[in-house]
Amino acid sequence: MTGLGEIKDNGYMPQRAYIALMARGGWSLSKVILFNMRELKRLRVVPEGEERHVRPKRQYVIPPYHESMRTCRSQERYLRPTLYCDPNDPDVIAIADQLGAFKVSDREFAEAAFHFVKERMLLEEMTLNDVGETFQRGTGTCFHLITAFIALCRCAGIKARYKIFAMNMIRSWYDVVIQPDPFIKKWYDSLGFFVLEGEGEVLIDGEWLVANVGPEAEWQAATGTPITRLGEGSLGNWFNAVPGTEMRMESIPYGLGTSLELLHAIAPGSMERVNISMVKQKERGSKVIAEAGGLEAYDRMARLRQGPRRPKMRLEPRAQIVFDD
Repeated sequence: MTGLGEIKDNGYMPQRAYIALMARGGWSLSKVILFNMRELKRLRVVPEGEERHVRPKRQYVIPPYHESMRTCRSQERYLRPTLYCDPNDPDVIAIADQLGAFKVSDREFAEAAFHFVKERMLLEEMTLNDVGETFQRGTGTCFHLITAFIALCRCAGIKARYKIFAMNMIRSWYDVVIQPDPFIKKWYDSLGFFVLEGEGEVLIDGEWLVANVGPEAEWQAATGTPITRLGEGSLGNWFNAVPGTEMRMESIPYGLGTSLELLHAIAPGSMERVNISMVKQKERGSKVIAEAGGLEAYDRMARLRQGPRRPKMRLEPRAQIVFDD
């Protein structure tokens, strides 16, 4: 049995900001349910005859696992297994080996893992599960896909962690994720910013690089945003973090999985409508990329349209010459 000390040490215990967000979100959800019982009953399931969500086929083949394949079994922070994220899962090891774990530089491996998850795994709203199941399925929420990236990096001996925040999203994302379902829209609008989002961060050459692996290139093209690379995050592109909510964590904390299970239990039809909308978004993005002349051409155009990015600033202490009177 996991003791309280181990729970805290492994990062399973929610941070105060996270607990506050969950409490406020739960209160908001309760009010929406209370005042919209009739509508919720109508929207809870997708009526017979309406379009249903069909999960797309997995976009890759998982190579066979062999005991000779290397994996990092360190218990050091940001390398060890955590909730839903086991870097020693056989599927994780097999994929990491295929991507060059312990054969290429940390930077090269992180790039390979980033592109694998971002380009070959697909977004789908569902409850949380262990990372091996995510790789078997090939789909998941942003938290599933972040976990997949983190597990691959930890398997290769590269430290990786979660970055979680509450956010506001740009209109084109709102129209796909929130707008399609009246229940989800009322919940989001009633609070304004409860939706939690996450990114991964990987330690390369002493620097934590953000890794936003959630949206596929087609998704980003459909929203008119550049195709993000390793080191480029969602903040300032399609999300804005609510001040004071950014949290770095070694693990997904207790409570997040339960909250997703609750939402899917209350409104499974709503989740299915969001998934249908996300599939259509990907199809729209494919057309945008084709009309632009390909992925690279679209990305160049999107970056030119976005304009120069604000430079990142890092303050460091420096010794100064001081003349006393």
